[in-house]
Amino acid sequence: MRVALAQINATVGDLDGNARLIEAAARAAHAQGAALLLAPELALTGYPPEDLLLRPAFTTESARVLQALAERLADCAGLSVVVGHPHQFNGQGGWRTRSLAVAERYNAASVLQGGRIAGTYAKRELPNYQVFDERRYFASGRDAGLQPLVFEAGGRRFGVLICEDAWFEEPGRAAREAGAELLCVLNASPFHLGKAGEREERMAERARATGCPLLFAHLVGGQDEVVFDGASFVLDAQGHIGARAASFEPALLLAEIGGDGAVTGEIAPLPESEAEAWQALVVGVRDYLGKNGFPGALIGLSGGIDSALVLALAVDALGADKVRAVMMPSRYTADISWLDARDMAARLGVRYDEIAIEPMFDAFRGALSVQFAGMAEDTTEENLQARIRGTLLMALSNKTGAIVLTTGNKSEMATGYCTLYGDMAGGFAVIKDVAKTLVYRLAEWKNRQPVRRADGSIGPVIPERIITRPPSAELRPDQTDQDSLPPYEVLDAILALYMEEDRSIEDIVAAGYARADVERVTRLIKLNEYKRRQAPVGIRITHRGFGRDWRYPITSKFRA
Repeated sequence: MRVALAQINATVGDLDGNARLIEAAARAAHAQGAALLLAPELALTGYPPEDLLLRPAFTTESARVLQALAERLADCAGLSVVVGHPHQFNGQGGWRTRSLAVAERYNAASVLQGGRIAGTYAKRELPNYQVFDERRYFASGRDAGLQPLVFEAGGRRFGVLICEDAWFEEPGRAAREAGAELLCVLNASPFHLGKAGEREERMAERARATGCPLLFAHLVGGQDEVVFDGASFVLDAQGHIGARAASFEPALLLAEIGGDGAVTGEIAPLPESEAEAWQALVVGVRDYLGKNGFPGALIGLSGGIDSALVLALAVDALGADKVRAVMMPSRYTADISWLDARDMAARLGVRYDEIAIEPMFDAFRGALSVQFAGMAEDTTEENLQARIRGTLLMALSNKTGAIVLTTGNKSEMATGYCTLYGDMAGGFAVIKDVAKTLVYRLAEWKNRQPVRRADGSIGPVIPERIITRPPSAELRPDQTDQDSLPPYEVLDAILALYMEEDRSIEDIVAAGYARADVERVTRLIKLNEYKRRQAPVGIRITHRGFGRDWRYPITSKFRA
């Protein structure tokens, strides 16, 4: 039999639009002879809908759209469609329950056959870690006594699981005991580096444990800070990949499943680490701006590597015509910063403007001269320059409607090497979850790709000097980042152990890092929580970023 997986880019809350994507995939699958189309988890609403789920009207409208979708697909004879959606059971439909509360809400999947909803399954395992918060919104199908759902399509019996269900033994075993020969797994699994390989390994374990081929339909696209990478796949009962969709783009994956369980289809390769990070960031930018209706992006281009990386990502995501770079030099801006910024803007073909901030800086200092009399210059004057630049960018944003993309990286966000209402001013933090060492690796990776530049030549888009010169905020004479921070190789290693792996200070020292560096970095992480709370939302590409999965108190005396 032929099966199809709908790897769609759903938009949270666009119920009718998401239904149209599912319908289009279903009709395409039907036209190509598929007996089954599997859509992702909560495909009808987009994922995660968060507190929209607490509004009764949202669940009611979801039910209406689902019923209408089922009716529209009545003419796709012989096709079963499995769709993820939120659901509230009303005690009807023959469910065997122990104590089903009428008002309870479920992360559900329904089978659409012949113009009707033939059955509905409720997710059993509800994740509450990292970016997940499902127990806030959903009840468990297991706790309510709801039974596994097994349905027939193309002469085969399929069991339904939803995302986290397939990471545990019991739901798959229950489906198998209920008569399932194959498993349908609907997914909305947020991306982080290395996640695709991890998913496939765990699903291979589930296929082998149940002795069932496994279909894994996954979302693609950006939703606020999370990105979904697609790469939907089909496994045989031994856990071998038989078909895989491309990463980071919508797709309709078709696969043939033989009577002996053998799976055949196209197998798209998984991208290497830097490539998948780049694609995730590009998709995150494209969908954040596109789904929220921003006409373009503004970037403060400094001649440094962070803003250069953000500019290159923005052009890949949006096109050069929707990106504008603004250089705002001061007395401390080196000549090579001007030259490199102009060079990069020309290579990419974006609009480039220069606005000198010296007159405004002098005006601020003059206005504060009486208040600051007798006090030496310090970070106050440095921050004034950053805040002038932030004000100018936000003024251009207000006037044009374009969103300001901030350029601070994860290492800076961790240690507070950023200025509130200055370089943190903006609407979307593109590299918020990209450590400085990864910034360099991504810039070097991008320069190894053949790119046609604005003048028609093929070559790197980031000037080599931007990558090789010592990084500097250029807010005082001869400043470099390492004046205030440990070497980035050390800082990022400590950050990964402390922030991403939850290792203690003593553990990190025992791993070979100097106690002074460990104490300094962890102290800065704690002190700057208040800044991060005021930072723009940004794209998550690691298994723990400064966002939904970092919830530390601002006021805290604990350090270990």
